[in-house]
Amino acid sequence: MKFSAPLKSNSKKIMLLGSGELGKEVVIEAQRLGLEVIAVDRYENAPAHHVAHRAYVVNMQDKDAILEIIRHEKPDYILPEIEAISIQALFEAQAEGFNVIPNAEAVNKTMNRKNIRRFAAEELGLKTGPYEFVTTLEGMRDAMGRLGFPCVVKPVMSSSGHGQSVARSEADIEKSWEMAKEARGDASELIVEAFVDFDYEITMLTARNGKETVFCEPIGHEQRDGDYVFSWQPMIMSELAKQKAQEMAKTITDGLGGQGLFGVELFIKGDEVYFSEVSPRPHDTGMVTLITQSQSEFALHLRAVLGLPLGFTFYGGGASAAFKSETHNYAPVVEVDESLFSEKSFVRVFSKPEAHKGRRLAVALVFDEAQKALATARELIKKVKDA
Repeated sequence: MKFSAPLKSNSKKIMLLGSGELGKEVVIEAQRLGLEVIAVDRYENAPAHHVAHRAYVVNMQDKDAILEIIRHEKPDYILPEIEAISIQALFEAQAEGFNVIPNAEAVNKTMNRKNIRRFAAEELGLKTGPYEFVTTLEGMRDAMGRLGFPCVVKPVMSSSGHGQSVARSEADIEKSWEMAKEARGDASELIVEAFVDFDYEITMLTARNGKETVFCEPIGHEQRDGDYVFSWQPMIMSELAKQKAQEMAKTITDGLGGQGLFGVELFIKGDEVYFSEVSPRPHDTGMVTLITQSQSEFALHLRAVLGLPLGFTFYGGGASAAFKSETHNYAPVVEVDESLFSEKSFVRVFSKPEAHKGRRLAVALVFDEAQKALATARELIKKVKDA
């Protein structure tokens, strides 16, 4: 592959549609290879804007506005980094010859829980828990009566756990209905899932470059209100369960096609594996790879997009802990105790221009045997505060 200098007539361009903390790391990796980067998001000074060559602020659901930027910049690769985006803009851009990663149809399927669940369960035959789709409160009540409690309720389109809840009894039904309206995306339709009696859940990071598929070590994670708070790698699991997880991850990513890194979320019960969700981009739980691997998930994503070899070294166990703000602040300051900067730990601050309660502002990373690293991360994150 030939690498050119950015900001020249022959430069290679990538465009990020969505410019959060995960996109920021992708941009940093792209800068290391001399790629020209354009970062687009709905608000000014998003994390990836800080490290891109050019930044745009636009309504991400506005098809014409997105297409105008694409046609003006003419990127070689378009990397959708969020779910709440105009899918029609991606289909039209792809029809005009632009390279959407991994492809517009894969983005369409994965951004909508109805599309991806039906694709995985009904077309690919992957094992999932029972589920129903509903559009009304009464419909949700009926579905829960058939599925039984507890139930997980999610908008068909959202991200980072927004709008997600667990209804443990009939008394929770209306609360879950109201919480679903907090979705980042479309809350007009909901998926109601029977609670899978799983032992644990994992993220199987899976990278495809058009020639090979590689897997990272399985990542265990802990969620609160549908959003990740801790992750660790590797998750200890039986060889049979790990093999089944890799096979399921390959089946779903082969089905979606294209190149790039995918975050495949799976439930594990003994040696049985159940499909949950998949994102065609780096995954928030995968931030732990910043300290555990020679090539982080962000570097692997970029390598896969460019068709480069995907070999990497797994250095050893580690854990990540997300810091979430407790306040609303238009000039947020993250106070980090110096003990987090050690030979086995460090912090990444996302530099978001605005904080609000529950917004992720930083991540602590620890290198050690996975469970020791997790215990350390739990303690260290208590030393990160809103200043």
